[in-house]
Amino acid sequence: MTRPRVGVAVLTRGDRMPELLALLASVAEQDEPAARVVVVGNGTVLTGLPEGVTAVELDENLGVSGGRNVAWRRLREFGDVDVLVDLDDDGLLIQADVLRRICDLYAADRRLGIVSFRIADEDGRTQRRHVPRLRAGDPMRRGLVTTFLGGGHALSMPMLEETGGWPDPFFFTHEETDLAWRAVDRGWDVLYEPALVLRHPKTSPARHAVYYRMTARNRVWLAKRHLPAVLVPVYLASWAAYTLVQRPPLAGLKSWWAGFFEGVRTPCPPRRPMRWRTVWRMTRLGRPPVI
Repeated sequence: MTRPRVGVAVLTRGDRMPELLALLASVAEQDEPAARVVVVGNGTVLTGLPEGVTAVELDENLGVSGGRNVAWRRLREFGDVDVLVDLDDDGLLIQADVLRRICDLYAADRRLGIVSFRIADEDGRTQRRHVPRLRAGDPMRRGLVTTFLGGGHALSMPMLEETGGWPDPFFFTHEETDLAWRAVDRGWDVLYEPALVLRHPKTSPARHAVYYRMTARNRVWLAKRHLPAVLVPVYLASWAAYTLVQRPPLAGLKSWWAGFFEGVRTPCPPRRPMRWRTVWRMTRLGRPPVI
């Protein structure tokens, strides 16, 4: 196949401008340049961006899912992007060959749908939650997985067209798993490639005020949208048990249960249960969709 062309997308709320500019500089320093770079201002005005960067300003914050869909559609309009790379606005590419490696991967495998980067902090360490598999002891182990990391990843544009993009109603949390499950069910591969590194400050997802509520609500929506009916209660029971074992703060636990029942109460269409052969494939990859 011909050499894939890469487009880079970054979401920002305008509160990390020094970090954003450093990230864009690291993108510009890649030894194989991006065909396009788009920055989406999620409810913010964008000023001072480097020349050649396309700015898209949204009147309101559409969340991670909504903002990434805007970036994807803007890149699609250009018509010269085959692979979309999403990067967190406070991340940094510390190697100059990241985009070249991505092009190599997609050129070699036409069914490669998603490539997940390794997220490393300032000391080069990768948090356990940033390894997209159950056995997370070795963050350097490469291989096929069933979900991916939001902070740094690459997406096949044909895969996005086939799966329909990001789930807008999710806003924040678990949108990656929703997309990955749809991709796997349609025969696309999801690859964790630890050689592709995004440096990112060590953080906790609970720093966001809506984290606990949306985590629980979106888990329920994920199950209701994608799992065979018999697996839905098993999946939700396992995640409820896991949450209780983690012993979140009382306020967080109350918010979690509020989100859980919100997810049960409210629909998030469409419901398209994955095939049983997809369940088996995910199981063989080490993460059956009940854990």
